[in-house]
Amino acid sequence: MVLWVFGYGSLIWNPGFDFDEKLIGYIKDYKRVFDLGCIDHRGTPEHPARTCTLEQSTGAICWGAAYCVRGGPEKEKLAMEYLEGRECEYDSKTLETDTTKPILTGVIVFTSTPDKVLNKYYLGPAPLEEMAMQIATASGPCGNNREYLFKLEKAMHDIEHEDEYVIELANEVRKHLDLTKEVMALWNPVVSHVSIKPQSQAHVSTLQRVFAS
Repeated sequence: MVLWVFGYGSLIWNPGFDFDEKLIGYIKDYKRVFDLGCIDHRGTPEHPARTCTLEQSTGAICWGAAYCVRGGPEKEKLAMEYLEGRECEYDSKTLETDTTKPILTGVIVFTSTPDKVLNKYYLGPAPLEEMAMQIATASGPCGNNREYLFKLEKAMHDIEHEDEYVIELANEVRKHLDLTKEVMALWNPVVSHVSIKPQSQAHVSTLQRVFAS
């Protein structure tokens, strides 16, 4: 068995687990939204951060990165245990398949139930300015909320599939705070020169099957 996991948020730039292959691709009929609360990484119970989840939207596509884990059940188990701890706010896992000949099927995507009663982490939509103020001021043990947003903005730029919604939200956050130096530091990091394999681009597509956590 081979494990594939699709990331559309921080997993794009920081998977955090051992993987054997990475593909840049998209899933169909979903869009990225900042409707999920985070109380233990980028926020607190008193002031939750906003992180992204997926919302069903016919005809939409959501670009991200798919990671493959090979090497047997033990390696796959370690990867899933890490992901389930990290993605604890997501209350379901969606198994993505499709009949339109995508390059990959059977890809796991961490998603959330869009219901404030059934899912305590779901914040729901809010006016852009309200979301921007929340993101500009929230912080937690893993850093502040705005860093998450700006890193996602840069990650989407780096894979050459910028998200207009992410850009609009990031620009609104910048209106609230003077973050020129902070943003530039994220866009121009000091890095070592390493060789990496070229990444393929792929359509990672969909028919959902939900497993409640």
